[in-house]
Amino acid sequence: MNEPRESDIEKVIRQEELLVFRSFSEADAWKLGNALRAEAEKYGQGVAVDIRRGDDILFFSAMPGTTAVNADWARRKRNLVNLMHASSYLVGLEIKFADAAHKISGLDETNYAWHGGCFPIRVEGQGIVATATISGLPQRDDHKLVTDVIADYLGVDLGDSAL
Repeated sequence: MNEPRESDIEKVIRQEELLVFRSFSEADAWKLGNALRAEAEKYGQGVAVDIRRGDDILFFSAMPGTTAVNADWARRKRNLVNLMHASSYLVGLEIKFADAAHKISGLDETNYAWHGGCFPIRVEGQGIVATATISGLPQRDDHKLVTDVIADYLGVDLGDSAL
C-alpha cells in the first residue's frame, strides 16, 4: 500500500485539477491544518503538519514522536512544490516512472525533496497561493492524507483519482 505506484501518476494529475480552492485565507489554513492533524492522529505516528504561504507560517503542528527532521523534510518538499508548481509526490513519481530525472537536475537534496507529502494550494484564477505539507508517514501515505483531507474540506469526491 505504501509504495509509490506508476498508476498513481494519472491520479495525482487529476487530483491537482480537482483540488482547487475558490479562496484561501488564514482562517482556511487554520481549519485545514486542524483537519489534517485530526486525520494524522488516526495513524498513531508522529506527523508534522505545515501550511505556508511562501515562507510565512499559516499553520504548523508537530505531533508527539516528530523531530526537527520532520520539519526539515517539510521544508524540502515545500521548496520543490514552490519551484515545480506540482505536488512533491507527482514530481517523485515522474522521476521514478516517467524518465523525468532532468526535472531535478542540479537541485541540491539538502534543499529539495521529491517525496510525497506536499500539495500545492491552488485558488481559482490565482494559481498556487500556499502549500500543505505532511511529514512523518511513508510518502504515499503522506500524500494520501493531505489530498484526502483537502478533498473533504472542499467537498470534492476524488472518485477513481483517490489513492
